[in-house]
Amino acid sequence: MNEATSMPVREPSILPAAPAIPPWYPPWAREMADLYFSGATCSFVLHGNVHDLVRCPAADGGEKFVSLSEFLATQVFGAWEIVMGFDQGSGLRALGGANAQRHQEMMRNASAVIGSPATWSRDPDQALDLLDRLVQRNLLEDDAAKRKRIALLFNHAQYLIPEGDLASLARGQASRLVRFLGWAQNPYIKRVNMAFCLIVDKLTELNGRLVQNPHAATIEVPLPSIEERQRFIEKSVGENGSAKLKNFTAESLAELTNGLNLTNLNVVLSRAVRTEAGLDPQEFRRLKKAIIERQCQGLVEFVEPKHNLDLVVGHEAAKERLRQDAAWIGEGRLEAAPMGYLFCGPVGTGKTFLAECYAGSIGIPCVELRNFRSKYVGETEGNLEHVLTVLRSLGPVVVIVDEADAALGNREASGDSGTSGRVFSMIASQMGDTQYRGRIIWMLLTSRPDLLPIDLKRQGRAEVHIPLFYPEDQNEILEMFRVMARKNKTGLADNALPQSAPAGDLSGADIESIVLAAKRRAMSDGREIIDKVDMQTAVERFIPSAQGLEKEMQELVAVLECTDRAFLPEHWRQALAQPDGRTRLQERLKEIRVLLEDL
Repeated sequence: MNEATSMPVREPSILPAAPAIPPWYPPWAREMADLYFSGATCSFVLHGNVHDLVRCPAADGGEKFVSLSEFLATQVFGAWEIVMGFDQGSGLRALGGANAQRHQEMMRNASAVIGSPATWSRDPDQALDLLDRLVQRNLLEDDAAKRKRIALLFNHAQYLIPEGDLASLARGQASRLVRFLGWAQNPYIKRVNMAFCLIVDKLTELNGRLVQNPHAATIEVPLPSIEERQRFIEKSVGENGSAKLKNFTAESLAELTNGLNLTNLNVVLSRAVRTEAGLDPQEFRRLKKAIIERQCQGLVEFVEPKHNLDLVVGHEAAKERLRQDAAWIGEGRLEAAPMGYLFCGPVGTGKTFLAECYAGSIGIPCVELRNFRSKYVGETEGNLEHVLTVLRSLGPVVVIVDEADAALGNREASGDSGTSGRVFSMIASQMGDTQYRGRIIWMLLTSRPDLLPIDLKRQGRAEVHIPLFYPEDQNEILEMFRVMARKNKTGLADNALPQSAPAGDLSGADIESIVLAAKRRAMSDGREIIDKVDMQTAVERFIPSAQGLEKEMQELVAVLECTDRAFLPEHWRQALAQPDGRTRLQERLKEIRVLLEDL
């Protein structure tokens, strides 16, 4: 029997001393270089703004903006002998950039190991077999001088190893996952110059077993900073930039384009350069709104407040608090701003209207978070991750979450493979991040604040709880009729206001409905002005909602959630001031819940 042979054991080699990292490297590239040269990892997952442009030096001594793949191939791994890229659209290819000589040399080096490019398959499993052969051949090279420096880049890696549990992974996907884990964990690979970069836009779409593996590093590529945007603008418009921008300077446009990546910023600049009049400020706002909504894949909607807090009737203490906060935020005194607000109260009390009026008083962008949930595994978290990335760059911004109790989920939700719990964790983490105090202002709107997890309502998140109620004072009701007519651009005759209206029974939405009914009656008679008969007829015909118990329950939970007694009407303040007042309200709330369950 022949003596068994084995692969010679490679003595641990010492990686060369870390070279000086160029000062112009973006922070994410510096982090990547630090991790690599420390020997901590050779496998990187790049996610976030990965389909944008990256600044780097140009051959003429200036600077240029290139794709992420080109930046990695020509700058991060620009001196390496072999840089190979793969995606399921283009297949396997050498990435030599614009340097033809380097590209030819790279092709020769790769072909000597894995064959002619004509034999390179686009099938992912066969392509990975070829790349693994390249990796193993390099490891077996005893002469360190002949050992190549190899970087492998995988664009759209989520299609190679998508998220999913073990049972749902197809045979090919499972084998690819094992292959990438093997490369990441191989101690011999870490001792030589080899690196693996997986590029995805949403981290949650890549298999979690690789993302969470301690041998792989996840690095977020953020949206460009204001400095990067300004340099891109100056480079794009050239020497006569001020003349081309007309209504803007490079500095002012860079400040106004927060939330945009460079690819979308180029769309804005193209409009400015092509038109003789330059970019009109109003057209710019419309264009930016459309671009960001598209950039967020329709998951947020810009709200353009047409009103301010002066249009809100009643709630004087709440308006005073909101005006003060708006003034401080406008002055840049963000340390005094709350992280968020909770607007609660019965349906129709104007929670959304108050939120939009507050945004109009501050004068900053206001977006409404739309339904980001998806039926596909991992896509809900990916959607939310993408939206939060844009919001962090867009700030200062007001974020309105309507029906927050249903939209945000909680820790205990079951039946959705943990999606609601992960969504809740992501939202709670962002809301509690104090570095965004005054930059991302959350407004949670709900008529059932008792259904919101306490984690979101605590101090440091949605910390100011403002309850809203139906108008009770007769003068306040009449003023609301005037405001609703003004909001709907409807004229009122001098005696058109109703002599009396049922106090405490009409919500703001009810009053608006009455005004619109009176307007329709006037229009049917060919008049534009509502008169006394129109209004009185509309009031008499209107039937308020009969959901008395539900309305009372919504009022009670709003009172119990309130964080400042000054926000409450006088009779609710007195009810709380009684001995065991809060306990009595809680007992009544419990009784109503039992009654509603029996209905």
